[in-house]
Amino acid sequence: MAEDATAEGEEEPKKKGGLVPLLIGLVLALVGGGAGFGIVAAGLIGGSSEEAKEEDKPKFEPEQVAFVPLDPLIISVGSPGVSRHLRFQAQLEVKPGNEPIVSAVLPRVTDILNGYLRAVEVADIEDPAALVKLRAQMLRRVQIVVGDGLVSDLLVSEFVLN
Repeated sequence: MAEDATAEGEEEPKKKGGLVPLLIGLVLALVGGGAGFGIVAAGLIGGSSEEAKEEDKPKFEPEQVAFVPLDPLIISVGSPGVSRHLRFQAQLEVKPGNEPIVSAVLPRVTDILNGYLRAVEVADIEDPAALVKLRAQMLRRVQIVVGDGLVSDLLVSEFVLN
């Protein structure tokens, strides 16, 4: 009981100085951070900041390409009773130097595209995502006709359904 009386009547002395180490740690952290920033910004560690800026810039060099234009196509689509036409014009992306080879087979390319676009349903053409699908299908057909590796892309410049 004697112990209970002393515990109730007397308070233990509070530990002083808990704030001082915290402040010292905070000041040292700020000084260390500032010094680290100054050293890196001055270029003493990790190279100079100007060299880093030059290295971080992306080096963009566009690939050399050439384009072979296709003749415009006007294709009747839909049911026989309804007169609707699709105006289509595109260009073939080829590597420079391959233009004569691709130009020599343009009648076949026009024929294959004309046949494919006549077989496409009007509902497929009116779909907002249709151009992406149709473009992929047409590109694959052109690559088969021209030969692998000669045509890298088909760029549609006009695609209008009247």
